[in-house]
Amino acid sequence: MTAPSLAPPAPLPRPRVLLVGTTFATAAVLMTFAGMLGFYLLERAAVLSNGGEWLPSGATIPLTQPNVMLMGLVMSAVTMQWVVQAVRADDRTNTYLALGMTLLLGLAYLNMAFYLFSIMGLDVDAADSSAPVLIYTLAGAHVAMTIVAMVFVGLMAFRALAGQYTSRQYDGLASAALFWHATVVVYAVIWFAVFVTK
Repeated sequence: MTAPSLAPPAPLPRPRVLLVGTTFATAAVLMTFAGMLGFYLLERAAVLSNGGEWLPSGATIPLTQPNVMLMGLVMSAVTMQWVVQAVRADDRTNTYLALGMTLLLGLAYLNMAFYLFSIMGLDVDAADSSAPVLIYTLAGAHVAMTIVAMVFVGLMAFRALAGQYTSRQYDGLASAALFWHATVVVYAVIWFAVFVTK
């Protein structure tokens, strides 16, 4: 007579270390941008309240390029969420397609950002205004944030290609999506505070 076999124990839930770490890093980046934007708005308000001109003479900041950049990032937020939904459904084809589209839209954003920098006509050496330095600092910091987000998504894409993410465990892609969505939100605020209101 044999003893009845017991069912194997349920697998232990994986700790979400990457997701927690990404959440803290994202919060730190958001606070940094909040401080930078606060300083920018304070400086602009001080100059305008004294009757001065915020942008130096001859400087132009077109709105077409920032609008296109915003629309591209909004579309990339949709494709990044598509990544998470596809991996939760174990749909590898759509996961790879959405990852590729997200990275392509990120490259399009960078391309348009560098083109915008080349046509803005802001002189950083202008002694009469701090606006060029602050605008380039905010926009340049966001470009750096976007590059970091793209590297993060790219690394998670390689892990997804290796088959490490399934519907049971996809915290790396969810972490990349969290940071990507924060990147989009930060640009939306910069778009309004810097490029729209000028």
